[in-house]
Amino acid sequence: MTLRTETRYAIDPATAKALDTQGLRDQFHVEGLFASDEIKLVYSHYDRLILGSVVPTDGPLTLDHVGETGTPSFLDRREAAILNIGETGTVEVGGDSYTLNNGEVLYIGMGSGPVTFSGAGRFYILSAPAHRTCPTRLIRLADARHVQMGARETANERTIIQFLHPDVCESCQLLMGYTKFADGSIWNTMPAHLHDRRMEAYLYFDLPQDQRVFHLMGLPDETRHIVMANEQAAISPPWSIHSGAGTSAYTFCWAMAGDNVDFTDMDMVSMEELR
Repeated sequence: MTLRTETRYAIDPATAKALDTQGLRDQFHVEGLFASDEIKLVYSHYDRLILGSVVPTDGPLTLDHVGETGTPSFLDRREAAILNIGETGTVEVGGDSYTLNNGEVLYIGMGSGPVTFSGAGRFYILSAPAHRTCPTRLIRLADARHVQMGARETANERTIIQFLHPDVCESCQLLMGYTKFADGSIWNTMPAHLHDRRMEAYLYFDLPQDQRVFHLMGLPDETRHIVMANEQAAISPPWSIHSGAGTSAYTFCWAMAGDNVDFTDMDMVSMEELR
């Protein structure tokens, strides 16, 4: 088994707006996820969110000690969410075994111990520091909250599927779900918004290999873009908008960590403000 952990440090908006294309990608773009027989983690200094992947192709893989967290076991002072974007797989934690089908999520509470992954799953990991333990829970698609948004006329007809949300599953600070687009719709999170109290991360998936998403970021009056391929992620600082448009329909997983778990805590940015 290979465990790789990369650290991404936080930078301010003045520094970010001076970066060239490669500089932006080095800071905010995550590629190389979902490698066979590998656990890959990216430790962001924005609210200490960790995102990563596990693909147990040739046998079980166990996530336990990660030096960057400074604890004997990964979840000693953290909670986590596991999204399966592959075929059916299994996650074992706390003496229990959970079978995750495609599109399902396992929430794991703080202090649950090592986590073992097996089967044909392609597991996306999200983890944030926690100050209390919430019950570990498998969330099926039918149990999630489905919110219909947008319209075909504005190319943003979509379903927001909420998993870690106060109305669905208790968590300490993680909010998480994913958004699926109808055929012919491509725009996400537009009009844009900010939430200075929370950072966010996006994983783009279910995107054809020859298509791309243009992920928008930056201050509202200093926007930049990062070109994203399938199964690539973007780290979004609290001071940045997070929006995008694809060359075809796609799905993206969103996750937030920070001061609260109020999904609607956001400061809207009008189209007239964007530059």
